[in-house]
Amino acid sequence: MTHFNTPYGAAPFSRFAPTDYLPAIQEAIAQSQEELKAIAENTEAATFENTVAALAYVGRSLSRLSAMFFNLNSAETNTTLQAEAQRISPLLTEHQNDIFLNEKLFARVKQVYTAQVHLSLLPEQQTLLEKTYKAFVRNGANLTEVEKEHLRTIDKELSTLKLKFSENVLAETKAYRYLVNDPARLSGLPESEIAAAKKVATQQGEEGWAFTLDFPVYTAVMKYADDRQMREALFTAYHSRCVGASAHNNEDNVLQIVRLRKERAQLLGYDSYAAMVLEERMAESTDKVMTFLNDLLEKVLPKAQKELKTLQDFAQLPEFRQWDFAYYAEKLKQQQYQIDDQLLKPYLSLDQAVQGMFAVAQKLYGLHFTAIDTVEKYHTEVQTYEVTDVSGTYVALLYTDFFPRAGKRNGAWMTSYKEQYHTLEGKDSRPHISIVCNFSRPTDTAPSLLTFSELTTLFHEFGHALHGMLSRVTYPNLSGTNVARDFVELPSQLMENWCYEEETLRLFANHYQTGDPLPIEWVQRIQEASTFMEGILFVRQLNFGFLDMAWHTLQELPNSVSDFEREATQRTQLYPPISPFCFSTSFSHIFSGGYAAGYYSYKWSEVLDADAFVVFKEAGIFNPEVAARFCQEILSKGSSEKESLLYERFRGQAPSVTALLNRVGI
Repeated sequence: MTHFNTPYGAAPFSRFAPTDYLPAIQEAIAQSQEELKAIAENTEAATFENTVAALAYVGRSLSRLSAMFFNLNSAETNTTLQAEAQRISPLLTEHQNDIFLNEKLFARVKQVYTAQVHLSLLPEQQTLLEKTYKAFVRNGANLTEVEKEHLRTIDKELSTLKLKFSENVLAETKAYRYLVNDPARLSGLPESEIAAAKKVATQQGEEGWAFTLDFPVYTAVMKYADDRQMREALFTAYHSRCVGASAHNNEDNVLQIVRLRKERAQLLGYDSYAAMVLEERMAESTDKVMTFLNDLLEKVLPKAQKELKTLQDFAQLPEFRQWDFAYYAEKLKQQQYQIDDQLLKPYLSLDQAVQGMFAVAQKLYGLHFTAIDTVEKYHTEVQTYEVTDVSGTYVALLYTDFFPRAGKRNGAWMTSYKEQYHTLEGKDSRPHISIVCNFSRPTDTAPSLLTFSELTTLFHEFGHALHGMLSRVTYPNLSGTNVARDFVELPSQLMENWCYEEETLRLFANHYQTGDPLPIEWVQRIQEASTFMEGILFVRQLNFGFLDMAWHTLQELPNSVSDFEREATQRTQLYPPISPFCFSTSFSHIFSGGYAAGYYSYKWSEVLDADAFVVFKEAGIFNPEVAARFCQEILSKGSSEKESLLYERFRGQAPSVTALLNRVGI
């Protein structure tokens, strides 16, 4: 991999212009095809090592280049890069099909699979064999030639449609501006947000203040703007992106993605796309997922309805609408707990929070983070760290990228530039992990200050990062976060729990100007307020889960995306319907991300994280034995064994929903 002869073997961003990726990826595909040919045409009898293990190492250079390209397309894109993505994505899809539809390769894999009872495989080897065989079958290896060609067409179309969906969401989000000329309409908004809006307007050559749909801006307006008309405008714009008369309309993209996914699943013998996906998840079936979601809704809906009634009585409005929720919830929380984000933010500077996050990892897992400047970055705002253990041994490379930009999609995510694995020579090749967020920028007078929700987001993504960095497996496709979708959120959601603990906040929550620690009584109020309006927020997450499952279990394609969404989420609606309103057309998690038929995973993993944190609370949140066991049984294992087995090995029993229900006050 000559491209990566860099310090740490890190991504060489400066060596690639946007148009350089296509020829490099084409060359890497050709190299991978030669590697595949050598395995398929091996004249020796098929064995685990010369077939299944060999396949796991095919395309290492291609994997690195693809990771570079698509990570940039999410965090630092431009029109050229997006155009290249439309050319590259179908090539990668076709290459994947070339692997799974290769008859000679499948025949060799099948030989090993059918002979496994005579093999003495280690648990990780057994897992790799089963996953490899199923990957071939689930990607069409048993289809006829005509059916295989149909599958290729479907996959190529899907790869293009998902990219277009994502590009439309980004374009619509970044194009929006809500211009305010009357300073009286800024009442209630934090000074930092007013200053940021002024800067945006100035950059656009406008007078007044311009508010965007970047998530920190949007949430600040929803929570603090006294101007109800402004809240309604931003709420409606955010929840009707890419629908109706929008220049970036995604309605047809949604319908075509759903149609093709269903067609693909049925071609492979499944009743629905969800049935196909869930076969390889902890949940295993659509019936289990629907039972899970319905049971939770039955338990939490009365709490949500009671909370909404409380808010309505507090607000005293003629009609309480969705754009009123965050605003009046914040007012009521201030009244009940005498605490709010504007009081907390001076104690939660991003720089201090990052150091606190690192301190938590040091206490739990013995990790040390050293800022370095010997690694290339794709943007000047990116920070890079060498991660080492207590003995000084290199563990991982970590990138952090925290602020919104024109070419960066909304949200927060963890990704990797390089997976952890053991090389064929037996060397432990360590991972390169990245955390990407969209926090409020520093101003001329203050550093970047986080809301408490943003603090939990930071810790959430760091939990994913730890899962990637602490991986200790042999094969790259089993390492780190390459686990079942309904298991992957366990490490991330577990990490959020530390944000509510006094021992954690004492590590970093000091006023950015005075250095004073966060008052102890405020810590207690944070803990007391942790379940405030949790019922409503819980139902909102269930709403997305039901919508996702509805799209991926449907039998007939609907005529209207909006009408279908309204019907699919009818049971979770707490407010009067509004028009225009359509979240599906910007629901990136399921239409361009990896959560199709998997959004329920957030609540599934929340059951796991609440249950797991009980162990930490009982022993002490920094108990070294519990942390070591969690690292050994969960963080280091990837998907080298069944996720349910890994969890039960850590916990000593199957997970129980009791801890989650207790946590949300049910």
